Amino acid sequence: MSAKRDRILIFGAGVIGSMYAIKVIEAGFDVSLFAHSNRYKSLRENGLQYIEKGTVRSIQVNVIDTLENDDVYDFIFVTVRYDRSEAALLALKDNQSKNIVTMTSNSIGFSLWLDIVGDRLLPAFPGFGGQIKDGVLHARFLPKFIAATAFGEINGVVTERIENLAKLFKTAKLPYVIKKDMQAYLITHSVSDIAMLSFLHSENKIIDKKTARTRKT
Repeated sequence: MSAKRDRILIFGAGVIGSMYAIKVIEAGFDVSLFAHSNRYKSLRENGLQYIEKGTVRSIQVNVIDTLENDDVYDFIFVTVRYDRSEAALLALKDNQSKNIVTMTSNSIGFSLWLDIVGDRLLPAFPGFGGQIKDGVLHARFLPKFIAATAFGEINGVVTERIENLAKLFKTAKLPYVIKKDMQAYLITHSVSDIAMLSFLHSENKIIDKKTARTRKT
């Protein structure tokens, strides 16, 4: 990366936003985390707390609860649930930042999001999960071949900003993959999740455990 530190705003301080915040802060980027209410208060008072090797650790992060239109970032990561994505993008509509990366599922298309933020939109999908208990992040990483962070332009072109985003992820040592059809990827991900949930909630889950555990299966 250049001597100038990229400014990153992570809009949403839940599991995904908190995990990205830790990684990009540790990589030396200028990071702000947008949060509300009790989460905002907790981050201000205690820093971003997380579990590492069984120990609670804390990292300081610049946390904000308001965003000015002229507060410009190189990338804004929107890390809210899909049902909150429209409200989040509306909050960012008049901000002058040029790259808005939506880290959430979307199986119905990008037309609504494009109507709000235009060609600033960069669809993506996170590569990890976890939970927050009593203000402390318990992250869960999956192997890269299962869930690297996926991102790409809607038209599939590998643009300069995609290359810059890839450099950011490489610097932060975050597994990533550039997709040439994000809409197809997100639809496929949604369908596989539905199938998995249906399977897990069925009465006859796994009968032949040996077969289920083989890599081919």
